[in-house]
Amino acid sequence: MGARKIIHVDMDAFYASVEQRDDPQLRRKPVIVAWNGNRSVVCAASYEARSFGVHSAMPAVRAERLCPAAIFVAPDFTRYRAVSHSVREIFKRHTDLIEPLSLDEAYLDVTENKTGLPTATLVARTIREQIRQELNLPASAGVAPNKFLAKLASDWRKPDGLFVIQPEEIDAFLLPLPVGRLPGVGKVTGEKLGKLGVQTVKDLRGFDLPQLEQHFGSYGVRLHGLARGIDDSDVVPDRPTQSISVEDTFEHDVPLSETEPMIRRLAEKLWSASRKESRIARTVVLKLKTSEFKILTRSLTPGSPPTSCEELTDIALRLRERVDIGAQQRYRLVGIGLSNFRETERVAAQPALFE
Repeated sequence: MGARKIIHVDMDAFYASVEQRDDPQLRRKPVIVAWNGNRSVVCAASYEARSFGVHSAMPAVRAERLCPAAIFVAPDFTRYRAVSHSVREIFKRHTDLIEPLSLDEAYLDVTENKTGLPTATLVARTIREQIRQELNLPASAGVAPNKFLAKLASDWRKPDGLFVIQPEEIDAFLLPLPVGRLPGVGKVTGEKLGKLGVQTVKDLRGFDLPQLEQHFGSYGVRLHGLARGIDDSDVVPDRPTQSISVEDTFEHDVPLSETEPMIRRLAEKLWSASRKESRIARTVVLKLKTSEFKILTRSLTPGSPPTSCEELTDIALRLRERVDIGAQQRYRLVGIGLSNFRETERVAAQPALFE
């Protein structure tokens, strides 16, 4: 069997691009998609706004400071979902092996494609042209022998670009990259790798599997494979979301009474992330970590799922009221999650359930 042909398609600044498409007055201007409010976070930013350093999940007040001329637009996830569905229909013309990651990106396995196009590169080019012609939106795409490399490739010529990594080009592309470009290498892992003298993927490849397992446990196996451009994971159509969550650590441990601002910010961030899902979450979870690193959780499955950011915030704050382990207790981390996802038509009103 020959090499697989995987495409990663990423809609560029999706929510902002839809707003610019639908309102000619917003075109070529810095557009920030965010709700009103001092505690709001950025859902999306046009590339004109990004040039000022604005990015998604940033506090909206900071985005406004960075880009005073920005035009703020309230998100319309019903419209974004409809556009995402149209993009998905274009994908389906070429393959049934589609793994959506969110409303604005997906993996496609086109090792065999429906249209008989001779190369994956041509499939990707055709998909981008169809999205541009039919939906008047930009999309970037990466083509590679596996999902890991295809996602890296789609970022390479953003926005509105196409980049291909052929099997024989993997080492030339991969080895010079900073290790921070590898999935799962965040700040903590990056610092740990830095202490080992690892700055690039080439440096990482100098470590054998036992060494990486010694330093990173089971994730060492993944690092060993990624450093060699190996990723055997399949494109899995319609993989259902089990849960989504966001959390943050305070600069200094705080009493429960001072957690509200963080809960409100996280609720907005979580609500924005949940709007990317086609299914509805029924259970809200509040997570707290004490200064002694003890983890506490409280959850609620309301009679009907939250229908707004305000409702989600209210539930999270009500869950906080159920934490009672002393006024002197301090907390280092707070998080909010959504779980128990169901198809929209299966979500029916039922009695609230505390868990």
